[in-house]
Amino acid sequence: MGLLNGNSEMSNIEMGSQNKYNRMDSEVGEHDNESSSYHQEQDKINSTRNYVMTCAFFASVNSVLLGYDVGVMSGAIIFIQEELKITEVQQEVLVGCLSIVSLIGSLVGGRTSDAIGRKWTMGIGAIIFQLGGLIMTVANSFQILMVGRLLSGIGIGFGATIMGVYIAEIAPASSRGFLTTFPEICINLGILLGYVSNYAFSGLPANINWRVMLALGVLPSVIIGFALLVIPESPRWLVLQDRVNEARTILMKTIGDEKEVAERLDDILKTASKAKSNNSQEKAVWREIVKPSHAVYKMLAAGVGLQCFQQITGIDALVYYSPTILKTAGIEGNSQLLAATISVGVTKTAAILVALLLIDRIGRKPLLYTSTIGITICLFCISLSLPFMGKGPIGIALAILFICGDVAFFSIGIGPICWVLTSEIYPLRIRAQAVAVGFAANRVCSGLVSLSFLSVSNAISVPGTFLVFCAFSALSVVFVHKFIPETKGKTLEEIESLFQERERLKEGHLDLADTRHLVS
Repeated sequence: MGLLNGNSEMSNIEMGSQNKYNRMDSEVGEHDNESSSYHQEQDKINSTRNYVMTCAFFASVNSVLLGYDVGVMSGAIIFIQEELKITEVQQEVLVGCLSIVSLIGSLVGGRTSDAIGRKWTMGIGAIIFQLGGLIMTVANSFQILMVGRLLSGIGIGFGATIMGVYIAEIAPASSRGFLTTFPEICINLGILLGYVSNYAFSGLPANINWRVMLALGVLPSVIIGFALLVIPESPRWLVLQDRVNEARTILMKTIGDEKEVAERLDDILKTASKAKSNNSQEKAVWREIVKPSHAVYKMLAAGVGLQCFQQITGIDALVYYSPTILKTAGIEGNSQLLAATISVGVTKTAAILVALLLIDRIGRKPLLYTSTIGITICLFCISLSLPFMGKGPIGIALAILFICGDVAFFSIGIGPICWVLTSEIYPLRIRAQAVAVGFAANRVCSGLVSLSFLSVSNAISVPGTFLVFCAFSALSVVFVHKFIPETKGKTLEEIESLFQERERLKEGHLDLADTRHLVS
């Protein structure tokens, strides 16, 4: 009996041990499965994020064209004047006409993007810009130079108008602010490359150096040709074309989560259905912009107003004419002037990284307040430093410091956020055209500043001109407070609802957070 009991106990121990090990193996297996699922999920998230960032980057290459043109022309104009003997008025026209003419491309580009798609519209813009750049490179007279300049302006208008719309439409709400700052990063990168090109080739003969500078601006448009083979079409545009399955496939690549994709697609379908019912004809879109409802009026006031303030505070004058301004401060010699402008370009490019990191963390309005107040202070200091510090080293140092400060504050706020907001606040049915109107206003203001800066400076002095810019910048602070809502973390469809405060109040759907945004 004892032996039997002993055997029984041993058997129980063995069975218990076996069960214990089985449970341990099961737990280890479950843990391995959970770990494997977690890693698979992380890989999926990383893959989705990388895909969206790649699309946003390639779409933003159009901005390099605009930035490079702005930066390179500030130095090239010195050597163009030496070879072609153009007058001061012709210099203003050559520099400023690009902004004015680009509005033609922007207005046509908005309609074109609704007809043939967002990405192919950007491709057309790159081709037109490339043609204009080649004509400018071989120009032997002011007239031929202007032909190339006009074509470049139209090309920039085509591409730059729609790239922000494209990025906003493919980006997840949580990272839309981050991704839609890419165009501004590329603009700053282009400006810096333009400055570096000026300095690098300034030692060549005057009949060659500016041609090489302009010719290099064609290279980014070649990258855009490759980008068209990589990036997908906007899912929202595809839904408008009744290509829902294609839109769902792209949303899966840009979002990854099936449930979120289904919710987002449902929102887009509802918005697109409303757009089609309200806008069965193209005329209806422009009719809604020309005679807007109260909500659309508030969107246009915010979007177009911010586009105007971005330019009338004088950023293009600082970039285009920085050698002229620095010469006023006392810097002599073309090489020294062009070398000093590189510091402006480096500062402007580095500062955009601040906006890139903070725009989806602290929101749009805090950065806009910081930006507009900082610009106002720097512009006031520039206007004081130029006349009172004279031509001594202190005056030069202060001028460079405040100019760099101005472009830095511009790049952390109103520079990138202007494009972010205007690409996300409009309803789908009018988004492309409304963004085109805002871009046109931006280009008109930029052109007026560029066309008049030298003449106005001769009339009221360079410091007096910057006091005018300072006054506009002070007004922009008030404008941000009164008209700009916070859009951080909201989907495009939620942002549209944010402007519908009257209807939402009636339906009782206005929450406390949105009330604060509307009041602010």
